[in-house]
Amino acid sequence: MIARHAPSGTTLACVAVYLDHAAGGPMHPEAVAATLGWITSGFGNPSGAHQVARRARQAIDEAREEIAALIGFTPGGIVFTSGGTEADNLALLGASAASRGAIVVSAVEHPAVIEAARASGRELRVLGVDRDGRVDLDQLSGLLDRDVAVVSVQLANHETGVVQDLAAIARRVRRRSPQAVLHTDAVQAAPWMDLRSVATSADLVSISGHKFGGPQGAGVLAVRPGAQVSPILHGGGQERRRRSGTHNVAGALGMAAALRVRSEQRAETAAAVAGLRDRLCEAVTARVSSAVATALDAPRVPGHCHMRFPGVEAESLLFLLDQAGVCASAGAACASGAFEPSPVLMAMGVSRDEARSCLRLTLGPDTTPADVDFAAEVVVEAALRLGRRAGAKTLAAL
Repeated sequence: MIARHAPSGTTLACVAVYLDHAAGGPMHPEAVAATLGWITSGFGNPSGAHQVARRARQAIDEAREEIAALIGFTPGGIVFTSGGTEADNLALLGASAASRGAIVVSAVEHPAVIEAARASGRELRVLGVDRDGRVDLDQLSGLLDRDVAVVSVQLANHETGVVQDLAAIARRVRRRSPQAVLHTDAVQAAPWMDLRSVATSADLVSISGHKFGGPQGAGVLAVRPGAQVSPILHGGGQERRRRSGTHNVAGALGMAAALRVRSEQRAETAAAVAGLRDRLCEAVTARVSSAVATALDAPRVPGHCHMRFPGVEAESLLFLLDQAGVCASAGAACASGAFEPSPVLMAMGVSRDEARSCLRLTLGPDTTPADVDFAAEVVVEAALRLGRRAGAKTLAAL
């Protein structure tokens, strides 16, 4: 396997290239500074009344105002959570409890949405997608009626990076189910898209700090005026009685700093990363004839390069990549030590066997051309090696 020295400054000498930014990336230095600044000098509980608590309250309010401005909401609509999963759960369970009725979700939603919808006990209507992972708008119209309380369609997919036409979805929802609350999981979109323009039609929007350079354990559910969300955590009544619990002030400050930096650099970074993403996909598919790039005809966020290698097990491929220092993922749930076929890909019409052969390579703002070229060499060598092994096994069985 190809050898390469780890980049300078890394804390893991065995890691040469990190291409799993969709799962989480390094904190931006400004986010680190904001987080540590509070941890080392602040400790008050924002719910208190004395001067130390008031300082904490001021810090959380400043973070709230900054995040609200950056994603196009009012400060009163920002509900701090422990991350994207809690934000999605609060949206699905909280909105359905506040307005009883059926829930409509797309077939390619993150498990945090689908499992929350199932746990709600409400009627669940699943919206299909085409072979590129885009929702079927005509089917959506057929699923909508006066009995629908919540519609949830993610802005960008967590596996393929495919972007949905949220404005078109919202028009259908407003026309046929005007009483419904529209939620979008924007966790994967937030690092790359200006939510102030693309998420204006959603009533509820979920984001997670560690996807765009903020700390882990910090997220937001943004709520438009008029949308009703009942709490799923009960206690002191923080966050306008929508989410009880002592605030994670350091996490909120770090998240706000990271989102500010990504917003300032978004256009330039997105263009550069999209070019590297295409370079990576093309380098692999040009040399591995069986490789299939996913959803090339659909709009995608810049960082996602998703491919399938028919006949090659994703688990084996990831093992070889990890040995070479390339961090990636399969984009499939891992249960009991066995890779299960991706529900996202199967909803797109991919067979169970091919869905087990997927590879998700996701780039970040700090990914370099050298990273991409090295990763491409490793992926090509690993895929060809496993392909030859699979072919030999097939011949031996004949």
